[in-house]
Amino acid sequence: MARIKDVSPKNAYAMMKKGALLVDVRTPHEIARKSFDVQDIMEIPLSGFQQRMEEIPATRKVIIACRRGNRSLFAARLLVNHGHRRVFNLEHGIIRWEKDGLPVTSRPKQSLLKKLLHLFRKRT
Repeated sequence: MARIKDVSPKNAYAMMKKGALLVDVRTPHEIARKSFDVQDIMEIPLSGFQQRMEEIPATRKVIIACRRGNRSLFAARLLVNHGHRRVFNLEHGIIRWEKDGLPVTSRPKQSLLKKLLHLFRKRT
C-alpha cells in the first residue's frame, strides 16, 4: 500500500505549479468564506468524497486539503485504499497555507449590525 506523505503548503504550491492537483474536502460553506486561490483545484466535500473520488485522476499527484489537515488525511487514506499511489496531505490545511502567505480568496466579514439587520429583514 502507498504511504501518504504530508507536504508543507509551500512545497504543495510548488508541486501544483508542476501539475499536481489540489482537492479541497471542506464544506461549501467553508469554501465560500475562504478558498485556495489556485487554478487547478477540485472541491469535493468529505461528506460526498467516497461517491465522487472516481473523478480524481489516478495518474496525477494529488494534494488533499481541508482546514487543519485532519479531514484531508482521512480522504487521502480513502484515495490510497482505492488505488491512488501519489497522494499527499496538506500540512495544517488552509490555515497554514494562508499563514505562509500563499494565495487565498476571502469573503469580507459582515459586521454584527449588518447580520442583525439581515435577520430582521427576513422576518418581516
